[in-house]
Amino acid sequence: MKVTSTEFQQNIGRYQDLAQREPVAVTKNGRPHTVLMSAALFEMVMKGRVSRPVEDLDDDTLRAIANSSVPDAFADLDKLVEDWKP
Repeated sequence: MKVTSTEFQQNIGRYQDLAQREPVAVTKNGRPHTVLMSAALFEMVMKGRVSRPVEDLDDDTLRAIANSSVPDAFADLDKLVEDWKP
């Protein structure tokens, strides 16, 4: 879900509750600025931030990565990042 920063400020409690179910993207000047998410989702995302050089991965892990896909149930999450630019 996307909301303007003004809408977010005026209804912060509503969006805090909504963020327990799905991330809320807050826009500023029409562009994504901040994302509000549940503490549980944040913890899960941060725990997943372990990186290793690809050379250190075994063949089974490399095959698993190559053959992996995102379930259709999560396709709507692509909308959160489709306009994102670093």
